Amino acid sequence: MLIDVHVHTSISPCSVLDMDTILEVSRQRGMDGVCLTDHDTMDAAGVVREGVQDDGFVVLVGMEYTTPQGDFLIFGPFEDIERGMDARDMLPFVREADGVAIGAHPYRGWRPAQQALFKQGLCSVIEGVNGRNTVSENLSAQVLAQKHGLPMSGGSDAHRTDELSKFPTRFMDRIESREDLIRALRLGRCEPAWLNQPVRKTSTTG
Repeated sequence: MLIDVHVHTSISPCSVLDMDTILEVSRQRGMDGVCLTDHDTMDAAGVVREGVQDDGFVVLVGMEYTTPQGDFLIFGPFEDIERGMDARDMLPFVREADGVAIGAHPYRGWRPAQQALFKQGLCSVIEGVNGRNTVSENLSAQVLAQKHGLPMSGGSDAHRTDELSKFPTRFMDRIESREDLIRALRLGRCEPAWLNQPVRKTSTTG
């Protein structure tokens, strides 16, 4: 399955993507599903039916959580999670709640997930390909994952239509729910899926 696990709706103030556009374009571009990961909120769950849609397309909701040590994509029962926690507190909380956290865009010049958190075993999945990273930043993230033997995801980090679906994650198992997604990420049953698209350099915040 191909799922873009890092997409921002217009609920995030930095994104212009409405829900209908995300779902329509993602389907058109061959995705099997999409994860909506707005900044510090899961409000998208109130405006879309989560789970398997009538045509088999899968919609899941997480969030991009901001900490002083960088940003993390978190998935699980976190609609009411306390905002602004230190990553050293947030990451154990996510694990104990049977969720999962992905270290977002390591090595980026702004809000990268700090490398020490992977070395210390606090974060166990790395975003190895991010659509808003430079080539060098993505390569460094991949080396970091390989060094610590951690699974990698890919994500478009889409805020505009042209960014959607370019860097999804390939899952080896059928994903139909948050629980399926969490299990696959924890077990490393996933990998970044390169779709013969160049990684673009950009100066836009993500």
